[in-house]
Amino acid sequence: MASLQVEELSHSLLEISLQELVKEPIITIPQNFIRLDQEPPSSLPYGSPSPITTPTIDMSRLVSGEDDGHELEKLHSTCKEWGLFQLVNHGVSSSLLEKLKHELEEFYKLPLEEKMKYKIRAGEVEGYGNTAREAGKLDWADRFFMITNPIHRRKPHLLPELPSSLRNTLESYLLELQKLATKLLSLMAKALKIDVTEMIELFDDGMQSVRMTYYPPCPQPELVMGITPHSDATLLTILNQVNGVDALQIKKGGVWFPVSFLPDAFVVNVGDVLEIFSNGVYRSIEHRATANSEKERISVAFFINPKFEAEVGPSPSLINPKNPPLFKRFRMEQYVKDFFSRKLNGKTYLQHMSIENGEGNSA
Repeated sequence: MASLQVEELSHSLLEISLQELVKEPIITIPQNFIRLDQEPPSSLPYGSPSPITTPTIDMSRLVSGEDDGHELEKLHSTCKEWGLFQLVNHGVSSSLLEKLKHELEEFYKLPLEEKMKYKIRAGEVEGYGNTAREAGKLDWADRFFMITNPIHRRKPHLLPELPSSLRNTLESYLLELQKLATKLLSLMAKALKIDVTEMIELFDDGMQSVRMTYYPPCPQPELVMGITPHSDATLLTILNQVNGVDALQIKKGGVWFPVSFLPDAFVVNVGDVLEIFSNGVYRSIEHRATANSEKERISVAFFINPKFEAEVGPSPSLINPKNPPLFKRFRMEQYVKDFFSRKLNGKTYLQHMSIENGEGNSA
């Protein structure tokens, strides 16, 4: 009977709050959250390997250029071979990161009725909640996703209506990450030997968004998925693991490996749009998040993309008779709409855009 009540409750909260669902201890995982279609975390190679050692990039060395370009070359090879790195000495103050942590923890302590002021509305993807993308299946997480740039695309009931302390801290944080993303993408253009102005024109005042995610503890983490495996439909994603609880996993050589974060480091990953723009030189990486049996996890992902009206495709600087385009050109706004209308499934959306596949949305 108890399990039936939990099942009914999970249906009633389908698009509301997992955090509310697990306030009372649950014994049976509701069917909506069971993901037997996914490789469980226990499917790692024999012997439970240590978290994979991902490359580390030092932002202070990149900017200073005092090492004869060694750090820039390391950035270039990392984006080609990994598509993901940990960024240290990034310049965002530890006091701001600590304040953001505090404000997010306070937000997720708010009563449900307060958080529901920001709920996802019918037919939209922005807001607070937990929505099913396929066959009624849900990730083990509550998310608050919103577009933050251009300013005129902000939903008036979301960021502007947040508690003032959280709103001000988030605005400061987003401003710092905008500056950081500009530096990183400009350096990547230099490493790719693309005119920096071409890169800047692509993303300057482009679409930026943020996803604040709360992962509650799960009594049977092997049955659920914190976030379904996917690659990001972005230029870059900057991930801040707010409260130090690891859950990110990346697929390397066909095997899932956990990533252990360095203190105060950001994890930066190449998105599908940057793989397309670099004509396949840089590679986006498939990743997922698992659940923890004992601890809650809070993360903030910042997504950087071109302008909605931009036409995106391989950089003309990289195309020549010996290096033909691998991907079709497309309008960014249509690309985003298509991404959110499809289920998350590894890198299949990027494959959909390849010329070799014979598909994709040409502009």
